[in-house]
Amino acid sequence: MRVKKNGEVTVYAISGTHVVFLGLNMQVENTNDLMGFAIQRQDKETGEVVWLRGNKTFEKCNAGSTVTDYSSLVAPIQGFQWADYTAKPGYTYIYRIYPMRGEPGKLQKGSLTEVEISTEKPFGEKISVFFNMGAIASQAYTKKFGREKPSKVGDAAYQWLERGLLDGFESFIKRAENKDYSLHCAFYEFNLPKILQMFAEAVARKVSVEIIYDAEPNASGTQKTKQAIHEGKLDPYCFPRINAPVMHNKFVVLSHLGKPIAAWTGSMNASENAVYGQLNNGIIVEDPVLAQQYLNYWMELKKDDEHKVMQEWVETNNVFPLEEKADSIPVIFSPHKGTKTEDRVLEWYKSTASSATEALFMTFPFGILDGFAKVFDHEDSVLRFAMLDKYPSCGRNSKEAKAEIDRIRKFPNICMAVGDYIKVKTIDGWLEERFSLGSGVPWVHTKFMLVDPLGTKPTVISGSANWSDESTHGNDENMLIIRNDLTVADIYFTEFMRIFSHHRFREAVKIYTEEDKSNKADNWNRNI
Repeated sequence: MRVKKNGEVTVYAISGTHVVFLGLNMQVENTNDLMGFAIQRQDKETGEVVWLRGNKTFEKCNAGSTVTDYSSLVAPIQGFQWADYTAKPGYTYIYRIYPMRGEPGKLQKGSLTEVEISTEKPFGEKISVFFNMGAIASQAYTKKFGREKPSKVGDAAYQWLERGLLDGFESFIKRAENKDYSLHCAFYEFNLPKILQMFAEAVARKVSVEIIYDAEPNASGTQKTKQAIHEGKLDPYCFPRINAPVMHNKFVVLSHLGKPIAAWTGSMNASENAVYGQLNNGIIVEDPVLAQQYLNYWMELKKDDEHKVMQEWVETNNVFPLEEKADSIPVIFSPHKGTKTEDRVLEWYKSTASSATEALFMTFPFGILDGFAKVFDHEDSVLRFAMLDKYPSCGRNSKEAKAEIDRIRKFPNICMAVGDYIKVKTIDGWLEERFSLGSGVPWVHTKFMLVDPLGTKPTVISGSANWSDESTHGNDENMLIIRNDLTVADIYFTEFMRIFSHHRFREAVKIYTEEDKSNKADNWNRNI
């Protein structure tokens, strides 16, 4: 949902399922003595009224204090954007925004701007979108559970971290109630006991369950998957995909009486790190035509044909460029034919990203690879955001790649962040955070592109592929293209800004502490 209200402070509010993003604006002549913004939230469901809080305050208001966050009424937010990450799905909130003037400890409220907005419900009529917390390295986790691993904390930590992503997946699987239903699945990593148990319970309900899993002979995860399948007593229902370079899909097709009715896809593997650690998403699409396309693709995957045979099938049955109808949701399957010098699908992704006229937002699990840096290498009026799990480290000299990204990100219209966590003992009351649950992709595993998401005709591309030539003509992959759906765009946008803001500060801390070899916390506090 999107709501705009004018006043001394103009407020543009955008809601997802768990996030309300607030963009603020003022006339320049009214900002000379501005000390920040106080934001109050009223929950219309419960009547609760609270002031939103932040981690920064004025020095004179913090003498000897052990408080680690502060009411925005006392320590106003000094920025023109803020977000409420504690909003609940399907709730209605009133936000009251006041410009604050004066001096610390004696602040005065300016004119009120009030905006009412409802968050989206987790399950939509046609498309449902779920994101996990993706922030095990966070102040919120540390304050709630300390620096203990979730395995030591227990269910409370796991539930907080999955944030409805696993619940959404489980609800989809449970729709297969009896022998009239079938589940056709394809998973890259398939070893989380809780997910395997969901399928075991479906088998017990007499549901027809068939699961293809990545079984590259020399892959480190193959044995772990096979062991998990055996321990979960799912051997008769699981089929190895051996002949693909990487069987990287993560999707499930739900059918009733032999007819596909819906599909689950996204970036979430069936692993601990995927559900509870790195940022991931899941998407449910209620579309029999799309579900049939996934099932046809699944049938070919099950044959475990050689790579070239699979390419031929995809070229014939997923003709590219895709035909797009007004009410359809196109899907790009891989592997298509292509080479590093001639890759139609990858070039289409780049062209689509370059078509943004207002803003572009992308996540990159393995850094910006395969020429995507050129998409961002423009100093113009288009805002371009990139959330990287790491700097690019494969396919070219990593020092050259980093230097190229560092040059590009200096443009005023380019905003980039690289994943990290707080390692130092203290920064203005911030707590030292714990490490991630995985080493390969510790922070951001989603693969999505948002083209002009705040306009009237947004494009959301989301799925399993990593924006690389390997993903388009090498691996088994799938990517959805969702156009002109403002609700879906709003959910993705608010989640992007949540994780971007999270890691942008942490990267700033990392950069400064690497430059300042004194390791003096008071230096960091003064300069960050």
